[in-house]
Amino acid sequence: MIRFFFARVILPLLLFLLLRSFLHNLFASRSKAPRAPQRPDPPSVPAGGELRKDPVCGTYVSVLAGVQQKVNGEMLYFCSDACRVKYRAGAPTPKG
Repeated sequence: MIRFFFARVILPLLLFLLLRSFLHNLFASRSKAPRAPQRPDPPSVPAGGELRKDPVCGTYVSVLAGVQQKVNGEMLYFCSDACRVKYRAGAPTPKG
């Protein structure tokens, strides 16, 4: 009885599962071509260019990417709107 069950049910089931796994791996590897890793988008601001010091926090900012404000005929560049608002409010600026 146990031999019959093993020979007629268990063994064919194991062979079927093994064959199915082998064929699945064989055809899945062929259908999926290797992809090149995706690179992040390049920055929207060109590299290089002139840098100006933010008068509030002291960060150097690209002239092309900085937040601008004209004060007494001079163009100032800020790293963010928050620094520009602090400057307008008269917050103390770093020395140096």
